[in-house]
Amino acid sequence: MPYVNIQVTREGVTAEQKEQLIAGTTDLLWQVLKKPPELTFVVIDEIDTDNWGHGGRSVTARRREAQRKPPAA
Repeated sequence: MPYVNIQVTREGVTAEQKEQLIAGTTDLLWQVLKKPPELTFVVIDEIDTDNWGHGGRSVTARRREAQRKPPAA
């Protein structure tokens, strides 16, 4: 019984895109591992950018800074 957890930042992922992720993930597990779709669980978590970080800083802070920087010449 596969369980797949997909985490994305909460930035407008549509219901249609989520359906595609669920269907595609389920299909991939069937194609590669022959795991029955009816026993495959896919959960999508949407995480606020304030709660998602890397390199010691949140995605929100990184994007805010990127908007302030002038484009490289």
